[in-house]
Amino acid sequence: MVKRLDYYFDPLCGWCYAAAPLLQALAEQCPDIEIVLHAGGMMSGERRQPVTAALRDYVMPHDQRIAALTGQVFAPAYFDGLLRNPQAVFDSTPPTLAIFSAAALGGSGLQMLKKIQQAHYQQGRQIADPAVLLDLAAELGFTRAAFEQAMQHEATTIAAHFAQTQQEMAQHGLRGFPSLRIAGGAAIDLGPFLGQTDAFVAWIRQQNPATLPTDGGAFCSPQGC
Repeated sequence: MVKRLDYYFDPLCGWCYAAAPLLQALAEQCPDIEIVLHAGGMMSGERRQPVTAALRDYVMPHDQRIAALTGQVFAPAYFDGLLRNPQAVFDSTPPTLAIFSAAALGGSGLQMLKKIQQAHYQQGRQIADPAVLLDLAAELGFTRAAFEQAMQHEATTIAAHFAQTQQEMAQHGLRGFPSLRIAGGAAIDLGPFLGQTDAFVAWIRQQNPATLPTDGGAFCSPQGC
């Protein structure tokens, strides 16, 4: 029986948003399976970038394909608001800090990831803005002061976390985000399950970690979608 899954992700990866319902369903229906989050810093540091017309033109076809495959919502506030705002910046680091801060404070990092993805793709909010992240944390019941302090603490180790994630992905032949891997075993191809949450959960429940197939391919590379 599967006991632990390692999930390699980035909060700005559109294909991670595509896979989000699979992870949420698994967390809700199989609480005995531990899901460990590994963030890759896809748009962190020198890879962070302002929103431009070129960026909008690049991500929109991917987003439209994701919407068609999964039914995930990409609202006008995102397509015609955030993606047309030259003052906005795509930076994976602040939302990643919020995800790990939620976990450090006894909450769910996966739930915070969901909240951040919804804020980004459905509400068009700037998830690289610490003020927005504190608002999202408050909406989940966290105290602002404690959450801000937790983010400051997480910031001291996030570079090492990104490096460790990328090292593990290379070691296990994981080419991009999202990647899901049985702890100590094989990777799982999420592609066939996109939009099929019930089938995914049922399939996971039936698996023997020693016999799982390897991942058939990645969606977003560690350098970007």
